[in-house]
Amino acid sequence: VQLQASGGGLVQPGGSLRLSCAASGFTFSNYAMSWVRRAPGKDIEWVSTITGNGDSTNYAASVKARFTISKDSAKNTLYLQMNSLKPEDTAVYYCTKSKTPRGYAYDYRGQGTQVTVSS
Repeated sequence: VQLQASGGGLVQPGGSLRLSCAASGFTFSNYAMSWVRRAPGKDIEWVSTITGNGDSTNYAASVKARFTISKDSAKNTLYLQMNSLKPEDTAVYYCTKSKTPRGYAYDYRGQGTQVTVSS
């Protein structure tokens, strides 16, 4: 299993970024996928999950209505569209592969991509 996140960078408050995660080594549509993040000095925080077939999504309260998770099974790619970014969104973002088609408990986590929100 390989998970490669990309798309991070430096953005001003109120700005947008789209993260991508290229997945390989497993049947992408058979497993839920998630984004988690780790802010400086803090524990890993769950951000969002999408089911294997893409029929359901869930979000942490801190990002709901600002972030959108999606997937393209033809490209084996997971996305996270982040709008209205805030300084507290600054973190390393990781994509994860769940153990099941619908849950968020994961067995693989890729290398992360840094998102910095600052003026």
